[in-house]
Amino acid sequence: MRHRPRNAASGFLFSAVLSVVTLLWQQPVQAQSNTNDDVLIQMKQAFQRGDKARLTALLQQARGHALEPWAAYWELKARLQEAAPNEVQDFFARYPGTYQEDRLRNDWLLQLGQRRDWDGFSASVDGFRMGDDAQVRCYAILADTLRSGTATQAQADEVRRNWLAQKDADDGCLTAADRMVAARLMSPNDAWKKARLAIEANRPQAARGAVNIAAPDAVPLFDELNASSAKFLTGRAFVAAKSRKELVVLALVKIAIADPEMAASQLDSKWGPMLSAEERNWLWGAIGRQAATKLWPQAATYFANVTKNSDLSDDMLGWRVRAALRASQWKEVAPAINAMSESSQLDPTWVYWKARALNTAGGDERRAQARELYTSIAGTRGFYEMLALEELGQRTVVPTRPAPLTPEEKAAARSNIALNRGLYAIAIGLRPEGTREWNYATNLHDKGGMDDRALLAAADFACQREVWDRCINTSERTKGVIDVEQRFPMPFHDTVLRKAQDIGLDPAYVYGLIRQESRFIMDARSGVGASGLMQVMPATARWTARKIGMTDFTPGQINDRETNITIGTNYLKLALDDFDGSMALAAAAYNAGPGRPRSWRNGPVIDAAIWAENVPFTETRDYVKKVLANTTNYAAIISGRPQSLKERLGRVGPRDASEPEPNKDLP
Repeated sequence: MRHRPRNAASGFLFSAVLSVVTLLWQQPVQAQSNTNDDVLIQMKQAFQRGDKARLTALLQQARGHALEPWAAYWELKARLQEAAPNEVQDFFARYPGTYQEDRLRNDWLLQLGQRRDWDGFSASVDGFRMGDDAQVRCYAILADTLRSGTATQAQADEVRRNWLAQKDADDGCLTAADRMVAARLMSPNDAWKKARLAIEANRPQAARGAVNIAAPDAVPLFDELNASSAKFLTGRAFVAAKSRKELVVLALVKIAIADPEMAASQLDSKWGPMLSAEERNWLWGAIGRQAATKLWPQAATYFANVTKNSDLSDDMLGWRVRAALRASQWKEVAPAINAMSESSQLDPTWVYWKARALNTAGGDERRAQARELYTSIAGTRGFYEMLALEELGQRTVVPTRPAPLTPEEKAAARSNIALNRGLYAIAIGLRPEGTREWNYATNLHDKGGMDDRALLAAADFACQREVWDRCINTSERTKGVIDVEQRFPMPFHDTVLRKAQDIGLDPAYVYGLIRQESRFIMDARSGVGASGLMQVMPATARWTARKIGMTDFTPGQINDRETNITIGTNYLKLALDDFDGSMALAAAAYNAGPGRPRSWRNGPVIDAAIWAENVPFTETRDYVKKVLANTTNYAAIISGRPQSLKERLGRVGPRDASEPEPNKDLP
């Protein structure tokens, strides 16, 4: 209920984690205190303020603490720019194998790259275990090419992939791309493509850097178009276009973001003839995407001007598919998906819709291809996997649980120092730090991450400590097995079922929503102020309390478990009633506010799966699909019977004139 496009540890969690960390964390400095948690809290606050002096003053008090690696990381990271190399090496030696060592190594490698200290960079990069920083990888390629004196096409291709995927301006990939263009292993067209992507992402500095590589003399003109694209196209653009028509493309992309109709008009009547076919296709793709995100029916018309799908980005192609689905233009779906990158084509979203398109086209061969595609993703792991399962004539059932964990497997997880440190950090209110360390231990510390059995044991560790978000997220990473009790826990079972049933609400829907909203974290709080298990906004809580007659409600009660569930379930029921019982629309209202889905439902009457895929906000689109998939899984668990996601989705269209007017007061 977010309406947007210091945790107190239980005694057994705190003492259990503390005892293991104390036993395993051996420091060269004599342990002073393992319970002086306030020092760690103060250091985190000082780090957030950038207070170097305070961090240095507190560090000695943190020596011997179970979370000393965090204290030391904050202190050194805050002054890393002026730190001596030997201090960094001492940190690596003092905390080997820890998340903090790898995190600081990442920070240090970025700094060495910015300094062009290639010898220092090369000496440190091999120890970087995470290996997930694209800028570090670009620096590593730079260092290799400078050392060898040559670059390979494979290196250039990797630089191109990393650079195009980066949204923000970064020195590493920008510098590497510049070198590859100079070596003629990348072309200036790659830089112009980067500029287009950066403009679309509203990252003008990243676009400017790309233009500087492609055509340094065009940078002043780029600054003009960035200041005002409309003014640029009516001023010097005619002169610039003779040698730099790429700038006209950037200006029209910028216009398309704000006003797709104007961009379409200018492209059609004025600028189209001077541009290449690829440039026109890109612009029609950009215009079509913007129209599709506004749910305009003319989006399909704009996309129809594209003569070659492979000229479009994956994002444009995704919106071309969505617009085609909304307009029932099934013949456009498969060609657009076939033009996506290989990784995008493997996404269950596009596997499912390609299969639907092939099946709709008919014919034995196409139906066989569709069945093969459905089979490749069918299961209970997600929204489209479950829909594919139903296309094969099956429903969602509770998967068979894996073999029980052995005492040795459980012991290995409980003795893992990084997992313990992660739980300890979460227990004292350092949830972001604890989550990062936990994720590193399960997924990044070893190449490939933990295997399925180790993940199940780690998830079990978190489940037993009632740290439900780590329990769920860790169990979700298993590839070959599904432990449904870990993935879909039901804390507060009696309360949730009673509150839901009292108002005629499906408890599986409530659990499906809570799992997505808060992962059952009692003290969860969003960036916009939503609180508790069901992430209730203060104003919404007050309105709902009045609506259901809670005359004694005060804002401080919203973090009380019973009150939060009462308010959240009642609001969800009011939203569900307001949207004619549509779970998809009510979930969208819970996440983005009721006004938006009221607008989004206007248009053709379509399958709710198509409607959900066309939700303009990425967060809400993802949210609706996950809540409905969660709900179907929980229903299978609670009822013990096969369940249909399709039946829960139904169809979505404009409100029937015969139905009651919507509740305009619903916040």
